[in-house]
Amino acid sequence: MPALVLLGVFMIYPILWSLWMSFQVGRGMAFSFGGFANIMRLTQDPVFLRALTNTLTFLAIQVPIMLVLALLFASALNDSKLWGRSWFRTAIFLPCVTSLVAYSVVFRSMFAQDGIMNQMLMGLSIIDAPIPWLADPFWAKVVIISAITWRWTGYNMIFYLAAMQNIDRSIYEAAKIDGVPAWARFWYITIPMLKPVILFTTVISTIGTLQLFDEVNLITQGGPSDSTLTLSLYIYNLSFRFMPSFGYAATVSYVIVVLVGILTFIQFLAARDRRA
Repeated sequence: MPALVLLGVFMIYPILWSLWMSFQVGRGMAFSFGGFANIMRLTQDPVFLRALTNTLTFLAIQVPIMLVLALLFASALNDSKLWGRSWFRTAIFLPCVTSLVAYSVVFRSMFAQDGIMNQMLMGLSIIDAPIPWLADPFWAKVVIISAITWRWTGYNMIFYLAAMQNIDRSIYEAAKIDGVPAWARFWYITIPMLKPVILFTTVISTIGTLQLFDEVNLITQGGPSDSTLTLSLYIYNLSFRFMPSFGYAATVSYVIVVLVGILTFIQFLAARDRRA
């Protein structure tokens, strides 16, 4: 009973309240029932469309890069002959358990106009002038994608590594005896064996990216010119940073819910065993 009470108070009630709020229009606490006015407003709101585009851009670019890197790191660390394997595993996973505020502050200072990235690139004669990482819309997106990838690649790597270590070694030994090259063993044995884990990491990475808020808020605050604004940050702005529009913010939040549902369904459909 206590667990059900907590679940109802902190999960079910907020969900139902936000659903009711999504049909309200007005500012602050002065709101009234507006029907589908907020949904119609979505199609006419350029800031929402920009936030949606940015979020989907981060999703399309960052998630594949992160999952591929995690898979490659896990494959390398799965080799017992790798020197310093424990050290590399800890170094890759460390950003996941680092304080998010400290991580974001360090990342922001690294990509400042006089930060270490510009100094290093200029020292190597790769660039002649500092790159405006946080002041240019394109480079600001690059910084955010780099920050998310660096932070969460190790998290997915742990799942891949654990799954690889549970694959029966006799399968690989039989393939070696039959003369199967290393790349073929990886593609035709490792990847199919990791299919459930790949689906899991893809789904949770998709959900996490659609809810992207912390890194953007702490590094760029959605700038410059809303070039890194995400749906979650836009919801925060609508609710707390500008004149509160709780009904419209709730409507935007359900856009994330719909996107999560659609993309998760597509991913499960794509991963379904077609022989079944």
